Amino acid sequence: MGSALETLCGQAVGAGQLDMLGIYMQRSWVILSTTSFFLMFFYIFATPLLKLIGQTTEISEAAGTFAVWMIPQLFAYAFMFPQAKFLQAQSKMAAMAVIGAAALVLHTVFSWLLMLKLGWGLVGAAVVLNSTWWLIVVAQMFLETWYFMALILFAGYLKNAEVAVDGLSICMNILGWTIMVALGFNAAISVRVSNELGAARPRTAKFSVVVATMTSMLVGLAMALVLIIARKQYPDLFSSSTQVKQLVYSLTTMLGISIVINSLQPTLSGVAIGAGWQAYVAYVNIGCYYFFGIPLGLVLGYATSMGVTGIWDGMLAGTVLQTCILLWMIYRTNWNKEVSNNMNSAF
Repeated sequence: MGSALETLCGQAVGAGQLDMLGIYMQRSWVILSTTSFFLMFFYIFATPLLKLIGQTTEISEAAGTFAVWMIPQLFAYAFMFPQAKFLQAQSKMAAMAVIGAAALVLHTVFSWLLMLKLGWGLVGAAVVLNSTWWLIVVAQMFLETWYFMALILFAGYLKNAEVAVDGLSICMNILGWTIMVALGFNAAISVRVSNELGAARPRTAKFSVVVATMTSMLVGLAMALVLIIARKQYPDLFSSSTQVKQLVYSLTTMLGISIVINSLQPTLSGVAIGAGWQAYVAYVNIGCYYFFGIPLGLVLGYATSMGVTGIWDGMLAGTVLQTCILLWMIYRTNWNKEVSNNMNSAF
């Protein structure tokens, strides 16, 4: 929902309509805060909801406790995302980088202190995450994330669920770290495309798309290669369980492929956001993820003997399909026409 601000603010900057930036951001705060209020009830009742869909009592209660403590972070998102888009549209990346670096350092220190030193466990993790995100909100004044977290949810129904959940959690955390790099490309290209379209420079917008796409692909390949080379060593950093480490090792190839695809896909989504295609992309995401990827993953994971690998294969297929559709949309785009369309829709 917050991605609409990227289009509006980016085009406002490109067209010199700076007086609209604050208005757009304030409207976004109201909309996202209201949305967060209604989403809060899913956090409050997470434990019974997870039990209702068949998760184990142990996993449901742990996740439910964590979810309740994460409610402040939900409202932090409502303020942080609009602020980030507001600054990105004006290319004020240095301030965001400094704030992010400071938050990362504090996050690391307090994670160690609360989770390990004081033994707060999941509650400590929630407190640290809440504090970190609100720090970013104060200082500055993830559909796809749900999709891959569903992998871990479905793994809870497999045989030997604890090993499956632990192994997938490690892989998803690593994938999440690499996606942070891709989200940088997402933010950069969405701002650049919206600025160039707002300034009526279609050729520059098209060139920026090509450069960002190629660069993000190369960065993803480099990260995947490092992981595959170190596939025998890196599982030791996350677990002492032989079963978990063996599962992570066996999933490394799939993880590498996912890193490459998920380095490219956010960049393409950024192009779509910058051009104001959020509605079309929403339909593509829902179709590829929830009507194709998840059902295919469930069939491969449960109806065959593939297990965790099958679930991941199916869901990755959804991401690949989405990426191909976005590539086709961008390839077929008439950028001169987009200049007039986006200017008319924004103003």
